[in-house]
Amino acid sequence: MEQKLFIYNTLSRTKELFVPLHAPNVGMYVCGPTVYNYFHIGNARPFVVFDTLRRFFKYIGYDVKFVQNFTDVDDKIINRAKEENLPALDVSKKYIKEYFKDAEALNVIKADVHPKVSEHIEDIIEFISTLIEKGYAYEADGDVYYITRKFSEYGKLSGQNIDDLESGARIAIGEVKKDPLDFALWKAQKTDDEIAWESPWGKGRPGWHIECSTMSKKHLGTTIDIHGGGQDLKFPHHENEIAQSEACNCAPFANYWMHNGYIMVDGEKMSKSLNNFFTVRDIRKEYDGDFIRFFLLSVQYRGPINFSDEGMKQVKQGYDRLVNATETLEFLVQNGSEKMTEKEEETVKSFRDYKEKFIECMSDDLNTAGAIGALFELVSAINVEIEGGASKEFAGKALEIIHELADVLGVLQRSSENAIGEDIQTLVDERQQARKEKNWARADEIRDQLAAMGYTLKDTPQGVQIIKADA
Repeated sequence: MEQKLFIYNTLSRTKELFVPLHAPNVGMYVCGPTVYNYFHIGNARPFVVFDTLRRFFKYIGYDVKFVQNFTDVDDKIINRAKEENLPALDVSKKYIKEYFKDAEALNVIKADVHPKVSEHIEDIIEFISTLIEKGYAYEADGDVYYITRKFSEYGKLSGQNIDDLESGARIAIGEVKKDPLDFALWKAQKTDDEIAWESPWGKGRPGWHIECSTMSKKHLGTTIDIHGGGQDLKFPHHENEIAQSEACNCAPFANYWMHNGYIMVDGEKMSKSLNNFFTVRDIRKEYDGDFIRFFLLSVQYRGPINFSDEGMKQVKQGYDRLVNATETLEFLVQNGSEKMTEKEEETVKSFRDYKEKFIECMSDDLNTAGAIGALFELVSAINVEIEGGASKEFAGKALEIIHELADVLGVLQRSSENAIGEDIQTLVDERQQARKEKNWARADEIRDQLAAMGYTLKDTPQGVQIIKADA
């Protein structure tokens, strides 16, 4: 690829030039949700971040195979199944469906593969069996554990020292592992009504860590280009994935590890105990999904984001500037003058500079904050040009470049539900007729009616522009 892309690799703790294993192909695995509830704003961040990385890869010419799993077998799902008096897989099926609704609202493109744990049990059993054969795992009363100390590089991702881990490790009641640092690959069935599958070690289900190792190998091979996820997954989940995969496959698991930062709520880490836990479904009642995505990209992915009403309102001011600019341009495409001026032609030539700055920011460890800044600069230059009207051609070219860059970020992708309906257009036409007839009272009445419905009207020399307030 001509465009050089630099990624901060958690494994090396440095920013590295991205070199894929098999250019122009890129294999990405991103840890998906445990589907026992609607996903929260903290979950949403990696979904949006890595969807944006995928979009950018494609934009600069790579072919991406993107895999994001569903953990549909887990303690949390089993507990929720008991609460709702449903089979565990019915619960996960329900929330997978709800995941796609919220993900679509955030403009997150479906992965090329969405593997489910329940559909990979045989693969997981085979993976565990290989680890036992190689002496990296053992069975104990129907459970299977990984021998953590045997993997000499344990801790290389997170920087954890195994001696420090040892001092705080304990064997819980009911566990039969040989060493407190060993972790479960397979869990024996505890009660007859608990979801379980037959295995060489008796009925049971997979441990959490082995699931991602297996599904990644199944769909992307032994070594992948990029493994992504939230910072909270770095240890122990991703550390354990490395230990399992590299012991089993005798090959590096992932060449680049990427982790997004935490979501803070009013300066504190989000948690259920602090009662500052917000699902995307709840936030969507107040904010449009497109804007939520924009908010999540307004900070470079490795830094923390502070989620607050004040912060959201500040970011929304910038977002609204972009929306208003596109709406004005859409209007001018239909109603602008016929011939592009020399000044407009010069402004169109400058679009290239803003585009280059945008790409430069995105290529620097996915600096979406910088890229959004370049987009704002572009829009400011366009706004200067269209202040008193513009040609149809200029408006079309300006709209094209804005959407080209916004599409990489996955924003300004308004759904059909935000489109202006025939009923609104009828009222606008009626108002225009009332003005022609100098029936100012009726014209003002319609204007107020539209305002109450969330629409404002802007009278321009080119005609009436309809502006819809953001939901």
